[in-house]
Amino acid sequence: MSDTPQTPDIKGIKVMVIDDSNTIRKSAEIFLLQAGAQVVLAEDGFDALAKINDHLPDIVFCDILMPRLDGYQTCALIKKNAKFAATPVVMLSSKDGLFDRARGRMVGSDEYLTKPFTKDSLLKTVAAHAKSGT
Repeated sequence: MSDTPQTPDIKGIKVMVIDDSNTIRKSAEIFLLQAGAQVVLAEDGFDALAKINDHLPDIVFCDILMPRLDGYQTCALIKKNAKFAATPVVMLSSKDGLFDRARGRMVGSDEYLTKPFTKDSLLKTVAAHAKSGT
């Protein structure tokens, strides 16, 4: 028995992280790879939409404030695609506002995670929403 807190089992789950911050993408990638997840990174909404069909992620983390196509638009486009309508989308934002959460829900997001997130909160969110082998 170890004293470390139980890490959620997310082995094999494919996670897409969409964020224009290299730091956020890198830290999410490290946390997720350490836990055994597969990771697909995208720099913005257009990049994500170009990659999503090839990678078919089990869960998507989407930053709200991005250039060109913001997180709300990206989430709405992902959810409008019948193939991804059931894919959980988690909005990422440095603002923890009620308005942001409500707007995220309106475009179909399943959860809202405030940045900077911890490894624990990221992995727990993945485990709660993504079912491996789907």
